[in-house]
Amino acid sequence: MKVTDLPKHWESTREPVERSHDYNLRLPLEDAARIAALAELYPDRSEADILNDMIGAALDDLVRLSPLKDKLENRGKQDGE
Repeated sequence: MKVTDLPKHWESTREPVERSHDYNLRLPLEDAARIAALAELYPDRSEADILNDMIGAALDDLVRLSPLKDKLENRGKQDGE
């Protein structure tokens, strides 16, 4: 998924997603305010949902578009084995 596809995704019906890892993020105030604003715009999505979707889309973009493509794709396959 592309980052630009996220608003359409957030407007669709929410489907449960298994999340196996927890991360603790410290965001600058301005970024935290933006995430809170997105959660208000899309009330069916929590701030955690929005952050998860944004990180996933950014990683997809990196795999698809960057010189890191091969390294990131191979790493994901190794972790899934």
